[in-house]
Amino acid sequence: MNQERPAARLLYTKQHYEILDGLRGIAAVAVVIFHFMEIAVPDYSKNFIAHAYLMVDFFFCLSGFVIAYAYDVKIREIGILSFFKLRLVRLHPLVVIGSVIGLAGFLCDPFSSLWVKYSGRLWLIFTTSCLMIPFPILKERFFNLFHLNPPTWSLFWEYVANIFYALVLIRVGKKVLWVLVIGGAAALVYEAHKYTNLSIGWSGDNIMGGGVRVWYSFLAGVLIYRCGCIIKSRLGFAAIGALLAVAFLTPFSNKYNWIIEPVIVIFYLPFVVALGAGGRLRSGLRKICQFSGEISYPLYMVHYPFIWWFLSYVEKEKPDLTKMTIITIAGTALLIALAYVIMRFVDEPVRKFLKSILTRRRTGFSAL
Repeated sequence: MNQERPAARLLYTKQHYEILDGLRGIAAVAVVIFHFMEIAVPDYSKNFIAHAYLMVDFFFCLSGFVIAYAYDVKIREIGILSFFKLRLVRLHPLVVIGSVIGLAGFLCDPFSSLWVKYSGRLWLIFTTSCLMIPFPILKERFFNLFHLNPPTWSLFWEYVANIFYALVLIRVGKKVLWVLVIGGAAALVYEAHKYTNLSIGWSGDNIMGGGVRVWYSFLAGVLIYRCGCIIKSRLGFAAIGALLAVAFLTPFSNKYNWIIEPVIVIFYLPFVVALGAGGRLRSGLRKICQFSGEISYPLYMVHYPFIWWFLSYVEKEKPDLTKMTIITIAGTALLIALAYVIMRFVDEPVRKFLKSILTRRRTGFSAL
């Protein structure tokens, strides 16, 4: 009988869900535009993209699906420690890079000298940011868990989810997973009712809301994969991308948000993930989806220091909406370009170097 060695099995190339890569990029760009727009138009009911913060829940769901797909079998072969190393190599360089950019942006903000007030604690703010230790200290900036690079809050919970996956979820059957998912959905509804919306998890005032958001969405992604809930269809990237856009373009309702947002997160976003996994990608759009997927994480992790600049500018200069619109459009394009440069010349070389170190320490073969 021809039995394959574990090493050989791990070197096989699995199917790659390219439409999901493309959707990840759309979601990242939506988040960037939203961060500009919430400053330009603080009244969410008048903000055309006010629900883009729900793209974090989409990221969590997508992550659960991809992690389960990539590691449900593989983690038994490589071990939990190797899994953690792989995740650190993939995610943490941009955490540090974003913190460095955030520190430079804080010190060089042309419209604010807020850093002077916190100069004695800058080393602590920077260290906690690099190590992803929540430190909500700046009241002038809404007590963000990580002032230098606020989006790091979702990476904090992503790490928690990855640890929980490796230690618990990998051993959990479908029935228990269903119970956990339903419990997460109930907790999500409770949090939405408590805060009137799901824009929670990023501040010292609502930190545990992030745990509830990742609880449901990450586990829902794992469940989609393990139950084979992939929806095969003729829909392509453009159509499924338009369906994703429905989520962040849904009008904001101060009265009914606590109902609307749980419905989007609990039912609609997992549905989009399942559609994306089963859609058909035209060959002409393959490179677009590939680029979109590659740029999404760097864009998400390097853009916010410049959003702080925009906020400082608006607070000081009080520009009209036309000027802010121009800045939003130009700023988004420039941030995409910056994210590409960071990815190509910083993040990728660093990850390549770290992978080479891990490879040399392994015997027989590299799981990287």
